Amino acid sequence: MPIYELAIEPFVQFGFMRRALIGCVAVSLGAGPVGVFLLLRRLSLTGDALSHAILPGAAIGFIFAGLSLTAMTIGGMIAGLITALGAGAVSRATPLREDASLATFYLVSLALGVAIIATYGGAVDVMHVLFGNVLALDDSALLLLCSIATISTLIVAAIFRILVLGCVDPLFLRSITRYSRFTDDVYLVLVVLNVVAAFHAVGTLMAVGVMILPAAIAKFWARSVGEMVVISVACAITASFVGLVFSFHIAVPSGPAIVLALGVVYAFSVVFGREGGLAYRLFNRTVRLEA
Repeated sequence: MPIYELAIEPFVQFGFMRRALIGCVAVSLGAGPVGVFLLLRRLSLTGDALSHAILPGAAIGFIFAGLSLTAMTIGGMIAGLITALGAGAVSRATPLREDASLATFYLVSLALGVAIIATYGGAVDVMHVLFGNVLALDDSALLLLCSIATISTLIVAAIFRILVLGCVDPLFLRSITRYSRFTDDVYLVLVVLNVVAAFHAVGTLMAVGVMILPAAIAKFWARSVGEMVVISVACAITASFVGLVFSFHIAVPSGPAIVLALGVVYAFSVVFGREGGLAYRLFNRTVRLEA
């Protein structure tokens, strides 16, 4: 059957396709809930900045160990945490706002990372780091991605209510518990962890795409935070499957293919979503006028 040949057979015949799909599922499970709270807290650009900020750490790991998953992951995590904590420290010690401080850090980090890779690597290495290559995941990479997804999911589940309350009324949260700041720091670490995980699948330039786009899609369909998390994860997994299939058949890089698949679903949601979609709002307006 054509559907089997197009969508199923690649995963049956080729191990690298199965590993890519498992890796994407792991990234979706970890990054989906984190992306929902990034969106609800209006920190989408913070995630984007951190996805770029990990580049110099990954580049330094690449210099010392080549395309070593462990070295690039450790370097990326260190660079991401330094950027996040450094930007916060500068904003607290100076009149500069945190968003401007973070933008400055991430721009310098991005330029530094590209310069390092371009100097010590080559064009292929730059493309690999910037855009990822989920089709090249090996067993150790899958173990890392699954570990990050498991840790992230368990921590989000443990602090879920605090995260929700922080989105609704952060001032009230600070007044009833002294752990709100600690929770924010833990959440920031989760963002960095999931950005690093997504980096291995779709590269630094698009890592935040698998976090924010599914959450934005879910916003047009969900009526609660729990629904947003479920829809976000489901959209990310579905788009990953579709993106991998297109990448296999028409030789498009896997990372951009996955993000473009999410973009198509987002465009559909903007028009037809039941929670604020353009068609839904137009229909309701027409019904009210007729009434």
